Amino acid sequence: MNKHLILFFFLCCSFLTSAQQRDTRTREYLSPTRIVWQQSGDQISGINNLLLPGNGQSDLANTRICVMKNKPGEPVSILLDFGRELQGGVQVVTGMPASQLPVSVRIRFGESVSEAMSEIGVKGATNDHAMRDFTLKLPWLGVTEVGNSGFRFVRIDLLGDEAELHLKEVRAISTFLDIPYKGSFKCNDERLNKIWQTGAYTVHLNMQEYLWDGIKRDRLVWVGDLHPEVMTVNSVFGYHEVVPKSLDLIRDITPLPQWMNGISSYSIWWLLIHRDWYFYQGDLDYLKEQKAYLTSLLQHLISKVDKDGREQLDGNRFLDWPSSENPAAIDAGLQALMIQALRAGEELCTILDEKVLAAECQATAKRAVKAASIITKAMLKSGKAPDAPGSKQAAALMAISGLMSPKEADNSYLSVNGGHGFSTFYGYYMLRAMALAGNYDGAMTVIRDYWGAMLDLGATTFWEDFNLDWLPGAGRIDELVAPGKKDIHGDYGAYCYEGFRHSLCHGWASGPTAWLSEYVLGVQIIEPGCRVVKITPHLGDLEWVEGTFPTPYGTIRIRHEKQPGGTIKSEINAPEEVKVIR
Repeated sequence: MNKHLILFFFLCCSFLTSAQQRDTRTREYLSPTRIVWQQSGDQISGINNLLLPGNGQSDLANTRICVMKNKPGEPVSILLDFGRELQGGVQVVTGMPASQLPVSVRIRFGESVSEAMSEIGVKGATNDHAMRDFTLKLPWLGVTEVGNSGFRFVRIDLLGDEAELHLKEVRAISTFLDIPYKGSFKCNDERLNKIWQTGAYTVHLNMQEYLWDGIKRDRLVWVGDLHPEVMTVNSVFGYHEVVPKSLDLIRDITPLPQWMNGISSYSIWWLLIHRDWYFYQGDLDYLKEQKAYLTSLLQHLISKVDKDGREQLDGNRFLDWPSSENPAAIDAGLQALMIQALRAGEELCTILDEKVLAAECQATAKRAVKAASIITKAMLKSGKAPDAPGSKQAAALMAISGLMSPKEADNSYLSVNGGHGFSTFYGYYMLRAMALAGNYDGAMTVIRDYWGAMLDLGATTFWEDFNLDWLPGAGRIDELVAPGKKDIHGDYGAYCYEGFRHSLCHGWASGPTAWLSEYVLGVQIIEPGCRVVKITPHLGDLEWVEGTFPTPYGTIRIRHEKQPGGTIKSEINAPEEVKVIR
């Protein structure tokens, strides 16, 4: 072969290898929206120049510079607000002070003002998963890019007794997938509109190279946490490769009989995600790729159901953190999840032509339901109602699985004290169970009160956990905590998310986005790939709702409007490949 052709061949191979490793995300530069705070303000001049649009280029003009000067014992600091939660880092563009030596600074990222002002080790402040508190040197007349975390606020401290720093620009580097929002939701209640959008944005930020649970902490593929996120992806973005890529990653690093993330219920969630992903996206070839692992997992799950129909899952027995100290609720919830898994397994095995295993799933599910019903009958005989051991989580799963009447679950558990007892992760399933009970009004009230309260506190994304009991006397996350106010970020949290370790952008909290599209806009998937869709709106106290819903064949456009007599007039425009049932 000609040596020039050989060289061309190797250059092509090198190009292909490089292309395969390229980052699929977009980088966007954002200037601060406000100066939250400054220390020793008389030693800082031109600070408002940092709010001007930048270009990321040092220059010799030196006309728009923020100058920071330290005096012995009088260090200077500034705190910048970039307006909303972001994933990424910062770009610092420096000017040309008299000294050309590098200047040392400390940079702190924060999802709240108080976190950006915190010290590592105090109130849970940490560098876990991502460095958000560190020192570095900035060059004379140069550009430095640093950081990879979830944040909204950035504090910069100038270090050195008589140091001088000239800042031309400090811009956030937002790293995200540049993809359209194909789904939408709008109604006459702006609070619900903002909640829908915030849930969508929360998941969008977590759609990085993989689908994470949190952009500051928990930058991992937690497969159980993915289920609400995937339902939001289905409702907002439609198909995106980040979902199968993440599902395949966790599959490939979890050889059976190991449980995904060490949690038995999370392997169940992997199965349930595949069922829902197939129904929304209809990718049979991808489902077939899962056949070997999926069928082996089902056989493993069946082996964990005893002869009496009771689940005997080992590993970490877990639903969500707020229910983690209630073993009776975990038992009830895992029984319900096992039944959901077996029913999904029957569906998927039928599609994959695994008839024998499908029949075994069906029989095992019936045995598991019978076991639960025996317990229920015994309770009724003793004068007790079916029990979800004081847990809205367990009640929701039991209602969805048919182990408890949805109305009983709603009346006895889910609607009691409104949003109190809700959790950000399992809140999605609580809302679904309330919908099964026909309590759409109650569910929308919980959404307004529970998720809306985070917005009232300054949130631009939804949090890892939230409790309405935290509200009295709490300050906002976008302000310095005033005297007499509680620090909603630093003073609360539990388990693995105490204080500032608490993530304020967690994808598992996006449930209202998917729920509003499913039940208020009314889109229910009947056949795989959205070939048949049932659209049944539930407006509750709303006057109208409109929106779009992505399918593999294109977007469905929907508007529902309440008429004077209480009837609803609907306008639906769907791709011709999608059959709509009303």
